[in-house]
Amino acid sequence: MAEHPAAGDETRFDEDVVIVGSGFGGSVAALRLAEKGYRVRVYEAGRRFEDEDFARTSWDVRRYLWAPTLGCFGVQRIHRLPHVMILAGAGVGGGSLNYANTLYQPGAAFFADPQWRGLADWESELGPHYATAKRMLGVVEQYPHTGPVERIMAGAAEDLGVADTFRRAPVGVWFGTPGERVSDPFFGGEGPERTGCTLCGNCMVGCRVGAKNTLMKNYLALAERRGVTIEPLRTVVEVRALHTGGFAVTTQRSGAWLRRGRRTVRARQVVLAAGTWGTQQLLHRMRADGALPNVSAAVGRLTRTNSEALDGAVSTRVPEGLELARGVAITTSFHVDERTHVENVRYGPGSNLMGALATIMVPGDVSFPRRIGILVGRALRTPVRQLRLGSLRRWSERGIIALVMQTADNSLTLSLRRRFGRSVLTSAQGHGEPNPSHLPQAHRASEAIARGVEREGGVPTEARGSWPEVFGIPLTAHFLGGAVISGSPIDGVIDAYHRVWGHPGVHVVDGAAVPANPGVNPSLTITALAERALSFWPRNGEADARPEQRSEG
Repeated sequence: MAEHPAAGDETRFDEDVVIVGSGFGGSVAALRLAEKGYRVRVYEAGRRFEDEDFARTSWDVRRYLWAPTLGCFGVQRIHRLPHVMILAGAGVGGGSLNYANTLYQPGAAFFADPQWRGLADWESELGPHYATAKRMLGVVEQYPHTGPVERIMAGAAEDLGVADTFRRAPVGVWFGTPGERVSDPFFGGEGPERTGCTLCGNCMVGCRVGAKNTLMKNYLALAERRGVTIEPLRTVVEVRALHTGGFAVTTQRSGAWLRRGRRTVRARQVVLAAGTWGTQQLLHRMRADGALPNVSAAVGRLTRTNSEALDGAVSTRVPEGLELARGVAITTSFHVDERTHVENVRYGPGSNLMGALATIMVPGDVSFPRRIGILVGRALRTPVRQLRLGSLRRWSERGIIALVMQTADNSLTLSLRRRFGRSVLTSAQGHGEPNPSHLPQAHRASEAIARGVEREGGVPTEARGSWPEVFGIPLTAHFLGGAVISGSPIDGVIDAYHRVWGHPGVHVVDGAAVPANPGVNPSLTITALAERALSFWPRNGEADARPEQRSEG
């Protein structure tokens, strides 16, 4: 492995393909390219986890949170921009390690978005790839258990007059017999052994049971069997186009302060699948530094937040037997209106750290001083009650989080700015409606859920908002776009085959490619898009049937 590409030696390659990131898109790429005979190396900034390596609860911050310079190498990333706070994943398997196992297919509005509708009949063309993604991710079409949370959600939908939209979530979990270890039930014994789900609720902290269908249980496990090399704790800091073809990919130790251990390999092609945050960081910086000088100026445009809000309801106490924390992370959903989708979310007993983000719900359509005044006023009127509601003690067992998503056409535009001598991402309002700082529909849904908890005996119960929302900053667990599919480099960053305009040897196959708000959890869609993109690659050494890129739109 060369430290640096030597002059006159740029036609020799260490790998056929380097993949940056091991989430849903990167994992698909790793397996499908190995099957087609390519030499593949995957770089992952996060660590590798076996089932027993995950945190027992979210209070084990070194194993739960991602802050590598502070020695925290967990699964939960938190990023902040001026217009949004972002929750994302880290580790070999990317977001699959801490996502909520929820695998919805979006509705027709997503496929008909003007950004890409003229390039293909996306709903039809992606159909078989969604089917493949569901098979690979082990989707159970309807969560099979009923408990108090499922009853509360059904009641909330009825209270809001939308009972006909209530459904059980499709989830990627091996239920089997709880706690029973069995041979691989999905891939004819070729995959790892699995253990039946115990409904512990800690899917988003990391599944220690072995029931969650993370990418290490399917795509990545099969890819490694086919010779793919995965290097954890390596952060890609540069992808540079070589003048004779191919790319030099430079990595360093994740979180290193001094001894960074920089290494460079040469690859014929590069797949960017570092998650929307990581992929956008690389594309912005490589364009600015001249390493990938032809990247479209559209990079950063149409960055989406899935138009999300994270609110919910919490009680001061719940009766014994009301097990709000029992089940997988997300189990049901309903639609408040035609573009607003609501899901219940839970953490398991003991995983109370994220409750620190919750606070008194305040109206979002008033000024910041007014929001603070309302919050302080409510706290002073019922101080004991508010202290008990805001306590982190048994927080996950006393409430229900409401994850609210929309298909609304709103976006941000991301760009680089200098801060403390280095380039960092910043945001501005983008195309379409303003990215919302709050969702009235989320408040209504949370209030309906609170009434349902009270009916089940949790008293008193209140709808709750989040601290970022008080400051006019929404939370999203699904950060998308910014390197979107387009018909020309004027309108986006990649073509319909996911090749970067101007650098067709670089491919984007993660959430950054998604051109519109799906209004549902996007993991299944990212997987299906990646399956489609990789289906067009020729076998190694064969002719490429994809059309050459046009230089202009």
